[in-house]
Amino acid sequence: MRIDPAAAPFVAIAAGPAVVCLILGAWVIVLLILPIAIALFFRDPDRSPPADPSLVLAPADGKVMYAGPARADEKPPGEWGQVTIFLSLLDVHINRAPTAGRVTRVDYLPGTFLAAYRREAHRNERSEIWFDHEGVPIVARQVVGVLARRVVCRLKPDDVVRSGDRIGLMKFGSRMDVFVPVGATIVVAAGQMVRAAETPIARLTPGV
Repeated sequence: MRIDPAAAPFVAIAAGPAVVCLILGAWVIVLLILPIAIALFFRDPDRSPPADPSLVLAPADGKVMYAGPARADEKPPGEWGQVTIFLSLLDVHINRAPTAGRVTRVDYLPGTFLAAYRREAHRNERSEIWFDHEGVPIVARQVVGVLARRVVCRLKPDDVVRSGDRIGLMKFGSRMDVFVPVGATIVVAAGQMVRAAETPIARLTPGV
């Protein structure tokens, strides 16, 4: 399985004690558990996005915390539908494009470091990515948690992506918000588990 390159410094630090013990001839099996676990956190499995261009896909693995009209204190300007996904430490943390299109904006916003499952976590440090899908705006927001202190966004304005393309990651527990036009139909519900690049979370309708 592919491991994202961002894992390298964390795995190296975690493996340090095991390397020292190996040099000294000491028992190292237990000490190897931590670097292996960290490497698995950065696992990057292949995914197979559905071909339907009207579908907005989950940008992250995890559990749907909220699905419905965008909450006033969380949404970008305008009227939107909102899906919020919580990523536990056990979930794959590679983030993927929820739609095909051109990146029009990438905004980094500093903030707090509350637990990602809390309602107020929308004020945490985050990266907001705006996509233009055939004239339809869709926004994906990477939000760090109490342990995830770093957002990695690998997109920049004018990049063109396919639905399900890798766009970055968040390190060690986090959440993602997706905002779709109000005319789109949200097709997931709170409590549902989703898989990045494979699970539809909304369907766009013609003219929306």
